[in-house]
Amino acid sequence: MQGKTIVLGVSGGIAAYKACELASRLTQSGARVHVVMTQAATRFIAPLTFEALTHQPVHTSLWPDAGEQAASAPPNSQPPTSNLQYAAMAHIALADSADAVLIAPASADVIARLAHGLADDLLTTLVLATRAPVLVAPAMNPTMLAHSATQKNLATLRELGYIVIEPESGRMACEHVGSGRLPETDVLIQALPDAMADVGARHALPLHGKMVLVTAGPTREALDPVRFLSNRSSGKMGYAIAAEATRRGARVLLVSGPTRLQTPPGVARHDVLTTQQMFDVVTQHAPECDIVIAAAAPADYRLANVAERKIKKTKIEKSGAAEAMLRLELVPTPDIIAQVGHGRKPHQIVVGFAAETGNELDEARRKLRDKNLDALVFNDVTQPDAGFDTDTNRVVWITRDSDEAWPLLSKDEVAARLWNAIESIAPGR
Repeated sequence: MQGKTIVLGVSGGIAAYKACELASRLTQSGARVHVVMTQAATRFIAPLTFEALTHQPVHTSLWPDAGEQAASAPPNSQPPTSNLQYAAMAHIALADSADAVLIAPASADVIARLAHGLADDLLTTLVLATRAPVLVAPAMNPTMLAHSATQKNLATLRELGYIVIEPESGRMACEHVGSGRLPETDVLIQALPDAMADVGARHALPLHGKMVLVTAGPTREALDPVRFLSNRSSGKMGYAIAAEATRRGARVLLVSGPTRLQTPPGVARHDVLTTQQMFDVVTQHAPECDIVIAAAAPADYRLANVAERKIKKTKIEKSGAAEAMLRLELVPTPDIIAQVGHGRKPHQIVVGFAAETGNELDEARRKLRDKNLDALVFNDVTQPDAGFDTDTNRVVWITRDSDEAWPLLSKDEVAARLWNAIESIAPGR
């Protein structure tokens, strides 16, 4: 970040306080940070706070008064011939000087105005005037984020070339729980270098313009309010695949079961809990994707009838010994990748994963055929350093024509090889 000029847009919302650490960290890294605040943002944080952190004037209006004029002028700028001249051109001065514009937090209101090309304050005006990459980090109540209008506005921003940094999930200041938290400062900072890379280079990336859907992690099927059925999947393989797709220029939707992993920079993440929820999200979005990779380990069965109260241990006296016995009736969950494979469009590429407990390649080939997949990644989870909850994996890449066994690799290396293999079958698709 040394020597870079970053315009940090701060809009109104309780997450505005997190922008203070962001501004400080960017400044410490050597960047020149110009903070532009909406009027609503000034209700949460005083502009003086950002001035102290960045050692730069803070910009709050298209029309600074005479007293603000000198302080508001960008560094090394020539004195204006009149107050009116500077006031009319402040957005241009900021827009031209920026190496990147990062709006964090971005409220639903700012997102809506940007999506419709409105320019009614300094922040939205300079965004329209800049040639620099614009990154938008939404932060708001989960219901507001999930609203169809907000989602449509975010989709419009992506189509217009804005980089949307997906929010994280957790407990909000409003005490709601869900997606809508401003990402951690490290995530926001990590997104900037890629955004500032040469635009032509990004367009030359092999997956530029492709929409990719990746599933990752386990799912959980409730037994009662306390217990659930699940598996040992950590989600590491799916997250590595999503991260590598983004590095290659794709727009990525990561549908994730419960994990402790951070969302890769630039990846849109949709959290689910059950297999049915994952099925619903994947089948909703798969038709609009070019490539679907099912790396998740969804539960194959769920309880036929979930207990409303905690199941108690039942003691049965038999032969003088106390025994506890519980029988569960399980029913199959929907097959996500089979549904995608059989409903696919001609141009789509669909890749599945098969985790087995033995060298069951014939079973993997059957799944490839029966689910109408282009390829399947097989691994024996009983092998050392492979499979669930490890940082390495040993897999076999299976297509209709051949099998290719890969050596023990890190999951990042497996992800890179996987995308190389997909790109080799992608031409014309």
